[in-house]
Amino acid sequence: MADIVKQILARPIQLADQVTKLADDVHASFKADCAEVKAKTEKLAALLRQAARASNDLYERPTRRIVADTEQVLEKALALVVKCRGNSLVKRVFTIIPAAAFRKTSMQLENSIGDVSWLLRVSASANDRDDEYLGLPPIASNEPILCLIWEQIAILYTGSVEDRSDAAASLVSLARDNDRYGKLIIEEGGVPPLLKLAKEGRLEGQENAARAIGLLGRDPESVEQIVNAGVCSVFAKVLKEGRMKVQVVVAWAVSELAMNYPKCQDHFAQNNVIRLLVSHLAFETVQEHSKYAIASKQKLSIHSVVMASNSNQGDAHGQEDDHDKQAPAAHIAQPIGSETTSQMQNVVANTMAMKHQTSSHSKPPTSVQGHSPNHRTNDAKTSQNATKPHHHHHHHQQAQNVALAGNSIKGREFEDPETKAQMKAMAARALWQLSKGNVGICRSITESRALLCFAILLEKGPEDVQSYSAMALMEIAAVAEQNSELRRAAFKPTSPAAKAVVDQLLKVIEKGESHLLLTCIKAMGSLARTFRATETRIVGPLVKLLDEREPEVSMESTIALNKFACADNFLHVNHCKAVISAGGVKHLIQLVYFGEQMVQIPALILLCYIALHVPDSETLAQEEVLIVLEWSSKQAHLNEEFTIKDLLPEAKSRLELYQSRGSRGFH
Repeated sequence: MADIVKQILARPIQLADQVTKLADDVHASFKADCAEVKAKTEKLAALLRQAARASNDLYERPTRRIVADTEQVLEKALALVVKCRGNSLVKRVFTIIPAAAFRKTSMQLENSIGDVSWLLRVSASANDRDDEYLGLPPIASNEPILCLIWEQIAILYTGSVEDRSDAAASLVSLARDNDRYGKLIIEEGGVPPLLKLAKEGRLEGQENAARAIGLLGRDPESVEQIVNAGVCSVFAKVLKEGRMKVQVVVAWAVSELAMNYPKCQDHFAQNNVIRLLVSHLAFETVQEHSKYAIASKQKLSIHSVVMASNSNQGDAHGQEDDHDKQAPAAHIAQPIGSETTSQMQNVVANTMAMKHQTSSHSKPPTSVQGHSPNHRTNDAKTSQNATKPHHHHHHHQQAQNVALAGNSIKGREFEDPETKAQMKAMAARALWQLSKGNVGICRSITESRALLCFAILLEKGPEDVQSYSAMALMEIAAVAEQNSELRRAAFKPTSPAAKAVVDQLLKVIEKGESHLLLTCIKAMGSLARTFRATETRIVGPLVKLLDEREPEVSMESTIALNKFACADNFLHVNHCKAVISAGGVKHLIQLVYFGEQMVQIPALILLCYIALHVPDSETLAQEEVLIVLEWSSKQAHLNEEFTIKDLLPEAKSRLELYQSRGSRGFH
């Protein structure tokens, strides 16, 4: 940068020397005015030469702006002095230079002197500055905030540790107040020194720097510039080695950047940020939760349990994976044990028993061997023809890395409980934003301990931790809904982690009154294709939410039930019968007739699915569903919906075909 600054300073220094030289050779009538111009130009030239000598320390952004303005002033001063050099009588008679021109040039030179003096002061080190008040240079008259930003960024480059922390705090205030100020901070080069402070500063300075970066990334363009400046590697370093108070702010900043620019998700993943966030989520979560401990003398880690579920997944695909055997002692995380028993412990014990049994056979059964059709999941048809996965070793090793990551962050066990809770909340928030629509990241999360952690925190965590955990599960489930491979791998019914997630989602739905309710309903709907026919707990609680609920709850419950009842769901007939058995038809009729439009449309769709898949149901006849469908077909606003346009006539026709005249009740 020093060479660039010297280059841009060369031209104004040359102009200043020319003005000084020519000012001595002017006509006598202009000597007094030109002498003043010469004096100020000499002072300005001295400052410019001082700036050139200090080019290594100059802050480039204001240097360019100030030097450009100074160059224009000197060009005008030179033109004025040249006019004053006329020697012929005719030229002197016809050369008229108003006094105002000299006053204006003199004032402009004075302003340039002030600007360059401010530039030298603001670029000086903390020791040379002596804590003097810098004030605002004349150039700030048009945009004072810009000069304030320049000053704070210059302090970030050259100030003391305390001053740099204060400067970062000032930038936090500016970025929080106004989006435009945030853009100016980025444009004026504020991100690199903030990242350096976040990586190398003291506690308060690191927090302020990370908070400023999170506030600066308010739009895709800004986040892209921040990512290009190297934020991912810096944040990964802090999440691995920093103090937990700083890590809390960094995790929040990651969530902000990912929320405002989803394309940065993979950049963070490539820098191991996902693994580090999962480590923070798992710290003091899995080990201390006795419900998920294994009641046996054999000490097993939660990592071993999760890897056991992966082994069973391999069994379901008709293959045996030697990498999923019991992890050696060196790879076992903090051991847990409990003498108490629970349903989850039984599941875990069964999983480990199945794993042991499988490892003793040379040819493990496929996903459907030894099962009746009623035990098949929605993905059973696909898994019959599934080829042998080739990525188990890689994922197993990655999961082991996750298990070990918690022990590598020293000192965090001594943090206060409030900070630990904040860390979990922000880690969950970051994972929520990073997982949105990203199959690769969701796969990394589900192959780690995160699913089990989310389930535990959803049950026992503070309110904000519960909320972010539920949101993360909702996004992961939404991605799994669209990706069959992820769905089969992450939410296999025999997986202890997946079972724990479903249990907690169902608990919230059954309770029916929680700030988590809508999120958990959405997550459960996304998992509709993962359940076996023997899983009969889910539909009933969702049907109950259709009755006397807020419109949003009724709408989300209906949308979730539609995912159980639609033709894409392999068990749609079973689920439709379950809706009927739970008394859902009566509620749906009420919603179609009297519900708000946002509830009316999904309720009618669900009623159509039931009519299509269980047309011979006596309940449909008794409730006169055909009349409801006929009434709906005459409603213009319903027929205009593209989701209903083809479905409604088909359902009505099928119901007419299967129901006898005597059972209809309206002939």
